[in-house]
Amino acid sequence: MPTDIRNIVILTGAGISAESGLATFRGPDGLWEGHRVEDVCTPEALARNPALVHRFYDERRAKLAEVVPNPAHEALAALDRAWPGDLLIVTQNVDDLHERAGAARLLHMHGELKSALCAACGKAVGWADPLPPGSACAGCGAPSLRPDIVFFGEMPYDMERIEEALAQADLFVSIGTSGAVYPAAGFVQMARHYGARTLELNLDPSAGSSYFEESRLGPASELVPALVRDLLG
Repeated sequence: MPTDIRNIVILTGAGISAESGLATFRGPDGLWEGHRVEDVCTPEALARNPALVHRFYDERRAKLAEVVPNPAHEALAALDRAWPGDLLIVTQNVDDLHERAGAARLLHMHGELKSALCAACGKAVGWADPLPPGSACAGCGAPSLRPDIVFFGEMPYDMERIEEALAQADLFVSIGTSGAVYPAAGFVQMARHYGARTLELNLDPSAGSSYFEESRLGPASELVPALVRDLLG
């Protein structure tokens, strides 16, 4: 790895958590945990069947207690602790495995399972328990808490901060992503526009592999620790 790298942006997707036992967002059958995405991850689905949507994310939240971070999460946390330059880990994942591994320079662009969002006032609050429809917001009192998940058709979080980090990055790394979900799929082109080196780590080629200067194929639990050792010398 070149020695002139100071600022790094890392994008992680479902592939990094798959080795911990969490299902990737959309399986080969087009379903996520047995459900069509349109039935559990759109504003229309929430309005049409709030009980199903809330129960679906309650089940995903409960599943987190059964899994632990894997060597890829742990390696990125070690990089976060040791890297002297700017570092931003942007995850598309809604699990908490990066945090549990110890990563701090992190943002969840698609929301978090362990957070509830008030649809009335916009306040988010940490949430570890089941979240039935009609739960009241502690801030405004409205019975409007919903899963703090960015549904299809909604704007991901912190896009301005992400673009600022990409503009300053010397290296952009994508780990375990499909390369098919925008706007994250466009980050590699944005990074290249600003002059960053680009590297993809994935189990298989992604929809965006051709945009990367280099792709390394294999399990994240092997490729990510190797990359971190390379970066830290």
